Amino acid sequence: MTVSPSDVTLSTLKPGEAAYVVALDPKHPLRRRLLELGFIRGAKVDVMRLAPMGDPVHLRLGNTDLALRAADLVGVTVRRS
Repeated sequence: MTVSPSDVTLSTLKPGEAAYVVALDPKHPLRRRLLELGFIRGAKVDVMRLAPMGDPVHLRLGNTDLALRAADLVGVTVRRS
């Protein structure tokens, strides 16, 4: 997948939306950890819910549920499904 102008960062998605990972920012401080968690090109990510103050974000990546800070999701480029 190549990045297109319609792609957004994962931090912009709302609960109930799903998307596919397009790219990770190579300068993101948690890039390696995100890759280890499964944020690879083509992986489907579902936004399940937000905490009351909007942070952390509950995500489903494959069969795994994750809670990540919204700031950490800015470096993940996705394409809405």
